[in-house]
Amino acid sequence: MTNTTETMNNDVTGPTPGQILWSKILGHRGLMFGSIVLLIIIVMAIFAPLLSPHDPYHQDLMARIIPPVWDARGSWDHILGTDHLGRDYLSRLLYGARISLAIGGVAAIISGVIGTCMGVAAGYFGGRVDNCVTFLINVRLAMPVVLVALAVVAVFGGSLQVVIIVLGLLLWDRFAVVMRSATLQLRSMEYVTAAKAIGCSTKRIIFSEIMPNIANNLIVIVTLEMAHAILLEAALSFLGLGVQPPTPSWGLMVSEGKQMLLFEPWMISIPGVALFILVLAINLLGDGLRDVSAPENRN
Repeated sequence: MTNTTETMNNDVTGPTPGQILWSKILGHRGLMFGSIVLLIIIVMAIFAPLLSPHDPYHQDLMARIIPPVWDARGSWDHILGTDHLGRDYLSRLLYGARISLAIGGVAAIISGVIGTCMGVAAGYFGGRVDNCVTFLINVRLAMPVVLVALAVVAVFGGSLQVVIIVLGLLLWDRFAVVMRSATLQLRSMEYVTAAKAIGCSTKRIIFSEIMPNIANNLIVIVTLEMAHAILLEAALSFLGLGVQPPTPSWGLMVSEGKQMLLFEPWMISIPGVALFILVLAINLLGDGLRDVSAPENRN
């Protein structure tokens, strides 16, 4: 009788919210694919010193422009070939993943903190605060990101630190717009009104009632802006105003290989495909998290 009662209770209660969430995650192909690919890239970047067959900075002019192994002139000593200075392409690709992930992640965090603070303040307090933040958002949207980044980097010089700071200070507008809209919807909800009625402080209401309910929107915007920052860094490096040589950067690798485009197209296609896969994985991850965390907003 006890076993029968427990079985009936389990049937009545059904799966827990955690089990439902995991079933949605495991059943979302895009989310799983993006997560696995991104995890592989992160592991490769972390263990680049162990996985790299050569020093990414070592130059060997006697072994310059060796094609990848699938070419008849290729060599297994350099699986993905070498560049115009004889540096191993696979080693530079692995270390370049560190640069892309670091720039994308840190820039997204900086812009996320700025944009979230501005958006939540505008949405919650309204009035003059909202007008001021809206004005700043409009000013930022009127400024082309690439042109402003090019101008600032040209003035202060291209380096990893400068690129991260510039991108972090330029990509906050989407955070501010989304967080403002979400906060405007939440501040009139009954639980926020009840918290005000019982005398909760503004700090407690924002961090206990509002922030947990806009976290799913924040996570999605972080992934989108991370991918955006990676592409902008690649564009700046391609133009010679981003990460400076000899630091491995996928955008810089594309820039260095453009002169050999007609003769050795693999010098551009390899880092280009790596950028495509990384950005695709991040976007699939963000879109999957959006589906799983707020499925009611999807058609």
